[in-house]
Amino acid sequence: MDILLQLTFAGIGMGSIYALVALGLVLIYRATSVVNFAQGDFAMFAAFLMVLAHLHLGLPYWASFLVALAGMVAFGLIFNYGVYYPLRNRSYLPVLISTLGASIVIQNSVLAAYGPHPANLPGALSFQGFQVGSVFLDGQYLVIIAATAALVLLQHLFFEKTIVGKQLQATSQDKEMASLLGVPVKIMIAITFIYSAVLGGVAGVLVGPIIYVSIGMGGAIALKAFAATIIGGFGDIKGAIIGGVVLGIIETFGAAFISVPYKDAFAFIVLFAFLMVRPQGIFGEKIAEKA
Repeated sequence: MDILLQLTFAGIGMGSIYALVALGLVLIYRATSVVNFAQGDFAMFAAFLMVLAHLHLGLPYWASFLVALAGMVAFGLIFNYGVYYPLRNRSYLPVLISTLGASIVIQNSVLAAYGPHPANLPGALSFQGFQVGSVFLDGQYLVIIAATAALVLLQHLFFEKTIVGKQLQATSQDKEMASLLGVPVKIMIAITFIYSAVLGGVAGVLVGPIIYVSIGMGGAIALKAFAATIIGGFGDIKGAIIGGVVLGIIETFGAAFISVPYKDAFAFIVLFAFLMVRPQGIFGEKIAEKA
């Protein structure tokens, strides 16, 4: 039982990272009907901004975190107007390809600027964690879980209690109707990209001390987040969160009891099972189309 509790705690921690990135994927998909395949690179880019500010410029951790978040706000805005906006009136395929191209550009730009060597980013807390019975609660995992819970709660309050939040929901449901009702759709989509970039950035900074900061970290996280959105129900916000946590737990248990080298495969085995048995995901609804 102690081992199961320890693995569950670690799985929830990693699953929270997948949930944050998956949440950004879902928000952009609902606002633009396009999957952003560069979402994982948002996490990677923010982690390298954190490394630059904290390790190379010597700024305090909290100041470096604010620098990374400010950088992601600007980056999300640039991504919106540089990648999505010029193709907004085209079909989804050109925009999807543009996000793939942007992912390649981001990775190679960071590679050219920083080099291929991974960086060791310190954790947010000075202590390693503490023991509860026979279960060790790692400090960084606690920060990840707490930050994810806080962001989900703040997002819920923002969407339900503010005018801008309701306008964002209206834009995600029907852009044309929202525009007719006076909602500034272009601004709402830009806000969505900024918020998704910030979510990915927070995920990258938080997971950096666990998996090291490297060029390939974004792609690995994005694939897991994409699988989480399908498992939870593509386009469903609560599905993205629960799907990410479930995927993290499954991956952790699979690595502990079956194989560590093949732990990345478990996410896609579960994804394949869902596509075969319940393709609409946990919270998705079946949609039938007549020819």
